Amino acid sequence: MERVITTAHGSGGSATGELISGIFTKEFHNDMDDAAVLDAGDGTRIAMTTDSFVVTPQIYRGGDIGRLAVCGTVNDLLMRGSRPRYLTAGFILEEGVSFSLLERAVHSMAETADEAGVRVVAGDTKVIGGRSDSEPGLYINTAGCGIMNGWRRADGTAAVTDIAAENAKPGDAILVSGSLGEHHAVILGSRLGIEVSAESDNAPLTDMVGNLIASGVRIHTMRDVTRGGLGTVLKELAEASGRVFSIADEAIPVTGAVADFCRMMGLDPLYMGNEGKMVCIVDGRDADRALSIIRRSKYGQNACVIGRVLEAGEETHPRGTVVLRTAVGGERNIGILQGEGLPRIC
Repeated sequence: MERVITTAHGSGGSATGELISGIFTKEFHNDMDDAAVLDAGDGTRIAMTTDSFVVTPQIYRGGDIGRLAVCGTVNDLLMRGSRPRYLTAGFILEEGVSFSLLERAVHSMAETADEAGVRVVAGDTKVIGGRSDSEPGLYINTAGCGIMNGWRRADGTAAVTDIAAENAKPGDAILVSGSLGEHHAVILGSRLGIEVSAESDNAPLTDMVGNLIASGVRIHTMRDVTRGGLGTVLKELAEASGRVFSIADEAIPVTGAVADFCRMMGLDPLYMGNEGKMVCIVDGRDADRALSIIRRSKYGQNACVIGRVLEAGEETHPRGTVVLRTAVGGERNIGILQGEGLPRIC
């Protein structure tokens, strides 16, 4: 039987990884990271990324597809240490989409681009036939360009960064920039008609990342926590670096509203999607300073240090392991999200 694409392939979990490694990286001969760092000549390096947004519903508590499209692309550029500058926007509109929805999405994109310090410089629009069995769709594709070493330190000198998934080192501190699961809870609650007393966390992390880089904090790794959740991201980073990540269950920030929703729905906050949170792995000596900077930055008030990086083989755990330590002294190995998760979350 011929294999076909399922919604699980868009979950950000193991099925997504198999799709990327089995088809895209095999043919394009590169790692297909969230953002690529490229040599533009004359010593100039740029970061480039692209993303597509198909969220349902398109308007939700705390945001909409337009804000999401800018945040997702800007944050991917930021995670490589670049300073985002330019975006393109492509719109695919199903016949029947209302002008008011499109106008709201475009207005949100413009407002969020201003907040993030980027300009939308090119675009495209296509209209396709609608489907009779669902609401007309509005889909947005964005591409982004950022300047590497585009940040300045407090003394005015250029900030040179070396941030990559494989750079985590023993002794590093693992930070999360805020509480988990709000976007996932809001989207799922809206689909099920359940009132959730939370708002989506969709936000551009420009202020936060810029402040960290300007401060001189020794950042080794950053990754935005989106589909697949924190558990998936940590497992991918542990495998990329060949280290062991040890995290404390009680240190992971989750609001009461999301915790209540998880108990009701049987969900694990570690695997819930977010759209304005990041993992930041820094030299352990800089942990307190990094935490203070993130908490003073926009959208970072609930940041926490959740664990540390160990050498592979330390405490008998093999390389690439993520160990969650519970308050009562137990341990749980954290892996990549299996199965469907929540499709069309971004």
